[in-house]
Amino acid sequence: MKKFNKIVSVALASAMVLAMAGCGSQKAVESSEAADISEIPGSSVEESSSQTAGNAEGTFKIGGIGPTTGGAAIYGIGVMNGIQLAVDEINAAGGVNGYMLEANFQDDEHDAEKSVNAYNTLKDWGAQMIIGSVTSTPCIAVGEKTHEDNMFQLTPSGSAVKCAQYDNAFQVCFSDPNQGAASAQYIGENALAEKVAVIYDSSDVYSSGIYESFAKGAESQNFEIVAAEAFTADNKTDFSVQLQKAKDAGADLVFLPIYYQESALILTQADSMGYAPKWFSCDGMDGILGVENFDTSLAEGVMLLTPFAADSEEEKSKNFTTAYESKYGETPNQFAADAYDAVYIIKAAIESGNVDPSMSVSEIGDAMKAAMTQISVDGVTGEAMTWAATGEVNKAPKAVVIKDGAYSAM
Repeated sequence: MKKFNKIVSVALASAMVLAMAGCGSQKAVESSEAADISEIPGSSVEESSSQTAGNAEGTFKIGGIGPTTGGAAIYGIGVMNGIQLAVDEINAAGGVNGYMLEANFQDDEHDAEKSVNAYNTLKDWGAQMIIGSVTSTPCIAVGEKTHEDNMFQLTPSGSAVKCAQYDNAFQVCFSDPNQGAASAQYIGENALAEKVAVIYDSSDVYSSGIYESFAKGAESQNFEIVAAEAFTADNKTDFSVQLQKAKDAGADLVFLPIYYQESALILTQADSMGYAPKWFSCDGMDGILGVENFDTSLAEGVMLLTPFAADSEEEKSKNFTTAYESKYGETPNQFAADAYDAVYIIKAAIESGNVDPSMSVSEIGDAMKAAMTQISVDGVTGEAMTWAATGEVNKAPKAVVIKDGAYSAM
């Protein structure tokens, strides 16, 4: 956390210099990728004779969990695709220490109970490590089970602190407190607003966690939070009251630490009432350009902290985006990038820990845990990524703005 704050300060100061120079839950996604889970190697579930005996087949079996159907499918499909792309690349290059990778991705529909069921299915298949779950509440539920089994777990995008509460669990994404604090710092240091309103989901651990750290971070910045308006999962279609309070308070920027489907409604309703502040969000906003029947012109100028921008000129990002578009016929989102990095992070930990697929799940877990605090990974979502024993990642955040209907690096 301390290291993150130092990195943030440097990264955000650099962003200010560049700016002065002229400048990582919605539509239910239906796609061929959602239907083709069976095409992922190992996706047909097989019975394992022993979860603790290791894999005599000589392959590393990686289980993935996330929503590929339902309202959060755009997240899970991106993760599923990102995992498979990385697995294919690594296998084509000779595998990890000569061993192949095999992936099996299970749909949890963004539901905690179904996520646990998916984990049990993957255990029966013989999974030796888990990438997932994609969203925070299911990830926390699965974390209880992986902890019991001492199975290594790496979530690409579960950002709640409890997603990494046990020593076997790590995150590719920033935790909620880091997202909130970094957002406050970015808004303040780039002088984006004097008066800020916040609209957040008090019933959601992701949203409320970011809001709390944002409010604390704002105390040391040169802007004032003039309105903080909550909604809940039972009341997330009409935001007229929250928007009116923000407008009446004179907020020139509205911070939305929420998912993109509610964000689309808020932008639409703000437009209908003639309210046009600046908008700032976090990784949950990624996906708003794909919301059905949403006027994407309303999202022009929306800013968000995210670890990935598809139009980045960085070599790793360009190569990943090109490969993803070639394989899946669409532009990758941040969740796909996080998952892609997750596989390469696992590769680095396997190599550092001298992990062998014949080892038991618990033995692999112990080796991977020790390796994670020793490795440094240059990925699509961050350079020189490292991990604390708490499971939190250290990397510099990036900001993007929606410009001409696409995410553009700031």
